[in-house]
Amino acid sequence: MKKVLFSAVMLVLAACSGVAKQEKVMEKEGKTMVVFFSHAGDNYAVGNIEVGNTKIVADYISEITGAEQFEIVTHKYDGMAYTPLINLAKEEAKKGELPEYEGDVDLSNCDTVFIGGPVWWGTYPQVMFTFFKKHANDLKGKTVIPFTTHEGSGLANCVEDVRKAFPGANVQKGFSIYGHEVRTERAKVEKWLKGLGY
Repeated sequence: MKKVLFSAVMLVLAACSGVAKQEKVMEKEGKTMVVFFSHAGDNYAVGNIEVGNTKIVADYISEITGAEQFEIVTHKYDGMAYTPLINLAKEEAKKGELPEYEGDVDLSNCDTVFIGGPVWWGTYPQVMFTFFKKHANDLKGKTVIPFTTHEGSGLANCVEDVRKAFPGANVQKGFSIYGHEVRTERAKVEKWLKGLGY
């Protein structure tokens, strides 16, 4: 009798551990991607920086979640001082310009996509809208998590603009952090990601 009971318990344990393993495999089936634009060089409140504020946050996200990255890169703003840059950004937004960016990424195997950038004139830089337009149909049914770096704008209109760009996506509330905090406040990013289950 003891032998039969032991065997039954072992079968139940084996079945349970098999389910747990299967769930873990299922969780890791779809990739997580961080898509972002970041501006190095002359930045408000932090001066001339080699690595852009948003790039630092994107790196934190990748380190914590294991996400892959795609950086939206354009050389249109290279070497520009802050004031001429924001004036150009204002004109681009006003005209609805869509600057070109380098390379591209396949989002078909992704379940979750973080989308980040600085806030320029109330939303993401226009080059990000070039990416949005190109990938408008690629995020249907996927979880999209916006984030921003800023110096007082918070999330501005970024979440709403991401919702408009990807109407079939499950767009989350989003996260914002001051640009001047990104180098010293990794804990804020960790806390946010922990709240998302990472």
